[in-house]
Amino acid sequence: MNKFIHHENYDIIVVGAGHAGCEAALVCAKMKFKTLLLTQNLDTIAQMSCNPSIGGVGKGQIVKEIDSLGGIMAKNTDAAAINYHLLNTSRGPAVHSPRAQCDKKLYHILMKQNLEKEPFLRLMQDEAESLWVEGSNIKGVKTARNVYYKSKVVIVTAGTFMRGVIHIGLCSFDGGRYNDPPSRYLSLNLEKMGLKMKRLKTGTPMRLNGERINFSLCEKQEPDSPAEPFSIFTSKKDLNKRNFLPCWISRTEEKTGEIISKNLSTGALYGGKINSIGPRYCPSIEDKIVKFPHHKTHHIFLEPEGWDTSEYYVNGLSTSLSEETQNAIIKSIPALSNAEIIRPGYAIEYDYFDPQDLLFTLESRIIPGLYLAGQINGTTGYEEAAAQGLMAGINACLKLKNEKPFILDRHEAYIGVMIDDLISKGVDEPYRMFTSRAEFRLMLRSDNADLRLAEYGFSFGLLPEKFKSSFEEYKKLYEAAVEKTKTDQREIPSPWLAENAIRAAANDREYSVYIERNKKEIEKNKLLENIKIPKDFKYENIKELSNEAKQKLSRARPENLMAASRISGITPSDIQFLIVLVNKRQKK
Repeated sequence: MNKFIHHENYDIIVVGAGHAGCEAALVCAKMKFKTLLLTQNLDTIAQMSCNPSIGGVGKGQIVKEIDSLGGIMAKNTDAAAINYHLLNTSRGPAVHSPRAQCDKKLYHILMKQNLEKEPFLRLMQDEAESLWVEGSNIKGVKTARNVYYKSKVVIVTAGTFMRGVIHIGLCSFDGGRYNDPPSRYLSLNLEKMGLKMKRLKTGTPMRLNGERINFSLCEKQEPDSPAEPFSIFTSKKDLNKRNFLPCWISRTEEKTGEIISKNLSTGALYGGKINSIGPRYCPSIEDKIVKFPHHKTHHIFLEPEGWDTSEYYVNGLSTSLSEETQNAIIKSIPALSNAEIIRPGYAIEYDYFDPQDLLFTLESRIIPGLYLAGQINGTTGYEEAAAQGLMAGINACLKLKNEKPFILDRHEAYIGVMIDDLISKGVDEPYRMFTSRAEFRLMLRSDNADLRLAEYGFSFGLLPEKFKSSFEEYKKLYEAAVEKTKTDQREIPSPWLAENAIRAAANDREYSVYIERNKKEIEKNKLLENIKIPKDFKYENIKELSNEAKQKLSRARPENLMAASRISGITPSDIQFLIVLVNKRQKK
């Protein structure tokens, strides 16, 4: 095969056009860097491989944060949404989490249109086979067609595609997603270059033809009215002119559990075909039956996949059991007894890389100029992936501009919590965001994401400058509402709505006592952050530390004592020893 060095000189190449890749490519192009987005299939850009929904507990907050920083996910969701539902409304506003069901095909089409319109962005359908490296410097990417694309930085967002293997019962075959071939060589190339590679597993339920579902035996779940848009740039009034679709709730039967128990050996998970670990918080139905035998029945949610299709997603029945068993499961549920499976559920195993080998910018410690974002870092979920893509894109641009990196702290954003968790603790199962992971969640609400982060979006040129003045007015209204002073209630120019500022202020007043405590804790944390650890610090020589602590600290090489304290397995007594030793060395 002839070698072809492409004539274009790109600043940044993004590999993979899933949710992480789309955010990364768009942010790099918006920051006016010449960007190439490489994907194996242009017809599956931003594909919603599992549930066509965006948001959820913790995840909805992330989507709001992406929007406030100038990302695309929230706007694309609003444009494609067919159902909105605010979760956790029986609890306090700190954990209220927005979620939307989307038209699967429309979401993809709209995202592709946004990518195609971006002036500094080019798309190419090809498979990235390896990094193009000369010495220790990244030169670009080599593809399966033996084309060499030049760039200064590479962002890899390969999702579940790296050496992906699909399991349906005891039938297994290569695939990054059903009917899509895997990426066969890139992960092996990265491993050869020194990255630590491991395997994870995730799965998806069967899809049904809604024409055969008996919805009269289900509980109807109406969409919220009025619906609250995800994006600050979406008109709430216009959004609510749309006729949304309902979702439906049913349950499995005791008979369903009996069928699954008798047929565990027909599935990949308990039939010995799968060895890697799946997401704990999104278990397969066979895992639920085995691990929670005291629950005789389980909720399932029937969710439409689009306006112009009768296909339904069966949330709660993720499985890798045989097709025969999957059909028996469906027939055992009264509402689905006449239903037809049109796509079987399956599990997928894939390569990922240890996120502890990344800097907080998501740049590799091992290969400078290489950034990793999304499921390649051991996360699960569209929202977690999109946030990483956004952050990797911003930091890649800042690196090329020789500017200070952009790192969100845990008290600033759920995005900061996630990246800190990944880098400090690593993963041994697919990482999923929850509100419980954020110790400052009273401050990190979905209603104040713009107040927390929009200034960053403006500073990077990712939010339209024409809205800057109205945002400043919005902040003034919020601050006045917090202090309960009399304010001019005139309407703030679009897209910031006065009602949002007043609501955020009311929630801040409600939590004021706890927020003040949080702020004191944050100040204490800053004291530890200010104690820097020398890069050549010899942890192995500290006899007071356990062998586990020595190994973990030597590997992570934390920049300061706050980062050291967040490493899994590092105790408060370890930190006290380090405080004394670091201070002693600094005095010398």
